[in-house]
Amino acid sequence: MSYKEYEKIASKIREDVIKEVHSAGSGHPGGSLSAADIVTALYFKEMKVDPDNPDMEGRDKFILSKGHAAPVQYAALAEKGYFEKEELLTLRKLGSRLQGHPNRDKLPGIEMSTGSLGQGFAVCVGMALANKMDNDPGRIYTLLGDGELQEGLIWEAAMASSHYKLDNLCVIVDWNGLQIDGNNDDVMTVKPIDEKFRAFGFNVLVIDGHDFGEIFEAFDNARKCKGRPTAIIARTHKGRGVSFMEDQAGWHGKAPDDEQTKQALEELGGAL
Repeated sequence: MSYKEYEKIASKIREDVIKEVHSAGSGHPGGSLSAADIVTALYFKEMKVDPDNPDMEGRDKFILSKGHAAPVQYAALAEKGYFEKEELLTLRKLGSRLQGHPNRDKLPGIEMSTGSLGQGFAVCVGMALANKMDNDPGRIYTLLGDGELQEGLIWEAAMASSHYKLDNLCVIVDWNGLQIDGNNDDVMTVKPIDEKFRAFGFNVLVIDGHDFGEIFEAFDNARKCKGRPTAIIARTHKGRGVSFMEDQAGWHGKAPDDEQTKQALEELGGAL
């Protein structure tokens, strides 16, 4: 497919994120929208997965370490065909398979129940090491929030990743610069992100997280790198694609009202 076609898929995913959070009346739109291009690239080009056989042997696995951005993973899974899109509107409702954070016991395609920041990455280390021991060709991908890097567990996981030479592990940081309490640099700076991962022995790539050419090139580089894990530092914009949400920390965990939803969908090219 052309980059334009991937952009269209990402736009559909963003539309569904807005619809999900609006229907629920709560949720996390900002960090879901910033990650939509990365998640699109993973599910629709990079990863070897099969919605008709979610547990197939040798599959690649994606763990959303920043589990509060569940709406973007749900939207991607529905777009990929894991379940019907109508179910997206049950987000966070009683009895729904689509809770506020991913639950591997409820929904096909979810590899780990996440939400406690830092733990997703740590479990990925175990998954990648297990694949090495079992000669499983599947690769492990995890998406971290930049505010999540303030967790000490992240750096313990990074140290282990490098020690065990986990070249089947690819860490992506959604670097939008904002977290629930405001700007990363004001809360607790995580810079320099690239130099920190290099110091831990990673193959480090800094990219525009909204440019499919750069995203695909980075994943290709990660696959070719042998003997060490890769960290892709993806510069993004929180709330990407919706003018009043872009680069606004206030949209980290707030649902749009009816008028805001209508405007957001119009800007993304969709309809209510």
